[in-house]
Amino acid sequence: MKKLFLTSALAVLTIMSCSKKEEATQESANQPESNVMLEEKPTEAPAATPAAAALSPEEQGKQLVEGTDCLSCHKVDAKLVGPAYQDVAAKYTDADIDKLATKIIDGGKGVWGDIPMTPHAGLSPDNAKLMVKYILSLKK
Repeated sequence: MKKLFLTSALAVLTIMSCSKKEEATQESANQPESNVMLEEKPTEAPAATPAAAALSPEEQGKQLVEGTDCLSCHKVDAKLVGPAYQDVAAKYTDADIDKLATKIIDGGKGVWGDIPMTPHAGLSPDNAKLMVKYILSLKK
């Protein structure tokens, strides 16, 4: 019972922390588009700038990961709420890039446990693929 309560509380806190960041970003952006997750807007810019074009896809992906809420649930080398990026890299290959990019955008549940990954609907498929390439580059 205690384990179920703690898991439920952790899931609620995770969802609340992600939604609060999204709300704060929406308020500061003052854009009329309500169906777009505005927290992802800053992550779109690095791929479009000339400086970002000089970066490798993995480096661009790392910048995108650091610019979103991903690090509130994931760490590179240790499980937090979600799996460590190195564990994800060990499980998947480059053939799974499209599948994982879709999972980042749509969210997911059940592969790494009962706590769902929140969707990131405002993230473009190209940027999600860059993020996946970065994560897969972390293979041990």
